[in-house]
Amino acid sequence: MKRIGMLTSGGDCQALNAAMRGVVKSLTNSSEDVEIYGFLEGYKGLIYGNFQMLTGSDFSGILTKGGTILGSSRTPFKTIKDPDENGLDKVEAMKQNYYKLRLDVLVILGGNGTHKTANLLREEGLNVITLPKTIDNDLWGTDMTFGFQSAVNIATDCIDCIHTTAASHGRIFIVEVMGHKVGYLTLNAGMAGGADIILIPEIPYDINKIVEAIEKRHKNGSKFTIIAVAEGAISKEDAALSKKEYKKKLENSPYPSVSYEIADQIQKKTGQEVRVTVPGHTQRGGSPCPYDRVFASRLGAEAGELILKGEYGFMVGYRNREIVKVPLEDVAGKLKMLEPDASIIKEAKLLGISFGD
Repeated sequence: MKRIGMLTSGGDCQALNAAMRGVVKSLTNSSEDVEIYGFLEGYKGLIYGNFQMLTGSDFSGILTKGGTILGSSRTPFKTIKDPDENGLDKVEAMKQNYYKLRLDVLVILGGNGTHKTANLLREEGLNVITLPKTIDNDLWGTDMTFGFQSAVNIATDCIDCIHTTAASHGRIFIVEVMGHKVGYLTLNAGMAGGADIILIPEIPYDINKIVEAIEKRHKNGSKFTIIAVAEGAISKEDAALSKKEYKKKLENSPYPSVSYEIADQIQKKTGQEVRVTVPGHTQRGGSPCPYDRVFASRLGAEAGELILKGEYGFMVGYRNREIVKVPLEDVAGKLKMLEPDASIIKEAKLLGISFGD
């Protein structure tokens, strides 16, 4: 008998259900008897012992369903060792609930913060296997995370729709794409949607370079410009500030986000009308695309295989088009950044895309 605990932590995304389904189907299709304990609302469920007993039928029909049937929440790693408001030791509580249920392994689906806590639990002696979830594709140790391609599709659709109205009115449009620290999502959606300018956190922009790119298009007969902006895009001036100085600037900013600041600056410098579109959380919602359904299912199936073999302490990742197991200690605390000299950046520039640098 294998007793499996499972939880989804952090922001939701497409294909979480598909990944969990992959784990469960691979286990129930084996000759091993299995009990599944689903912890509700992420690590909170594990801390406070809030769980449901699940069977294979609970995972039937969820391949195409977005979100997570277990619910999710954010439990920041930086406060995970702090007692809760009632003085409860959260780490000790998670361990006690693990042992109370006599679990053989915890299957944890999440992004960067989730993996830090998962690795902490591994260090505390628990058997853990993780699956890489995030629309940002910024998790170290894997070339791809599930949820990313679905989010790219949604952001691209948004840019596609903006094209027609931008062309009709001869306007400059900014589409703000999710991504606080990395630009994979904005870059891919921007290229797929035919954006003329792409601004990402890894390449600080110069507003004058952006204006030059707009004016160059105008001189060449293009009456509109599409700018894809990552929500974490930053100017060269702001990049030179200390973290404390930049945080203070954001707190006192009259703009709801960087896109509105860029729009205001462009409008003042060019006299042209600028509109901002923010697809926001739609990028994390809806059904997973076919790619993510297949990809998450493969990761889940491999996680099930590791459980049956008793191989714990790994993230199931994807490298060089193969599913691989990556030691959790190698993943936790590392962010996979988009390198400014990456070949995809070079190729985007060859296509005439400006990065504001």
